Amino acid sequence: MRKTLRQREEMELNIAPLIDMMFILLIFFVVSASFVREAGIEVQRPRARTAETKKPNVIVAVTAEDRVFLEGREVDPRALRGIMERLRGENPSLQVVIAADRHSSTGLVIEVLDQLRLAGIENVSLSALREGK
Repeated sequence: MRKTLRQREEMELNIAPLIDMMFILLIFFVVSASFVREAGIEVQRPRARTAETKKPNVIVAVTAEDRVFLEGREVDPRALRGIMERLRGENPSLQVVIAADRHSSTGLVIEVLDQLRLAGIENVSLSALREGK
């Protein structure tokens, strides 16, 4: 009888290390996951085979109704230059992505691009969906 009790005591499973390991894995996946910031407005981006993933500091959205949004706030395209100059002063290596709706006017997208370049921002990209997604 004593032998049976000792075997039961030895067969207990300590799950504390298993729980620790699960928390470490969970933290690893949360930290390493890439979270994509959106412009705060829904746009239907065009598709491109050569689209790449980038991590911009700022996203400027141009909607199908030809409205311009900067980080979810509507802005006048003419005021964009001043805002971006201030942001570039805070972060000289600023990366900006223009998320233009496929039905937006090309003239407005070019105007936004021009305002960004006049503000001294050199790293500007256009957002597109990779074909097949």
